[in-house]
Amino acid sequence: MGLFFMRTLIFLLSSALGLIVADLLLTGFTIDWSQWWGFVLCVLIFTVLQSLLAPWITSMAHRYAPALLGGIGIISTFAALLIVVLLPIGGLRITDAISWILGPVVIWVITAVSTVVLPLLLIKRGVREAAAARSAAKKR
Repeated sequence: MGLFFMRTLIFLLSSALGLIVADLLLTGFTIDWSQWWGFVLCVLIFTVLQSLLAPWITSMAHRYAPALLGGIGIISTFAALLIVVLLPIGGLRITDAISWILGPVVIWVITAVSTVVLPLLLIKRGVREAAAARSAAKKR
């Protein structure tokens, strides 16, 4: 599996996990599960937006507000959520102020942890599969 594909997969999975955990924890954060494609579209758009917004927000903060540099992840998560919620795709709704405040924090924490843990799990799986393939090749 190519490195770019692996990174993209991890980023998509971590975004999906973050959104799902926010849905489970916050009453005003709702994923519309009746149309699964809306959620998939939300994850794709959210991931792309976060990837594009983080460097842009970093450069703007570096130039105009250096004190914000530590919170770039949460700020870019909030911005990506805002755009996804405003799009008429219907996969995600945020209805109260607490969910608007805590949602980006929950998603940011989950994506940060996931981007560390998922590669370890995938690498461990890849090592096991390679060992099984070597063992099967030796038996032949």
